Amino acid sequence: MAKCEICGKGPQFGNNVSFSQRHVKRQWHANVQKRRMLIHGQVRPINVCTNCLKTMSKTKA
Repeated sequence: MAKCEICGKGPQFGNNVSFSQRHVKRQWHANVQKRRMLIHGQVRPINVCTNCLKTMSKTKA
């Protein structure tokens, strides 16, 4: 799974716990999107989580 290239957020690990308290390993994936952005005068694709996208759109306006 991809990591956010801005904040470094990636998959997290833990357990699914059923009603009978059985523990089964699982992962939570960050909502990472591939976006084309202008970086140092070049347009290049980067992996960015939606939280960072939201923050960038707030700082632009």
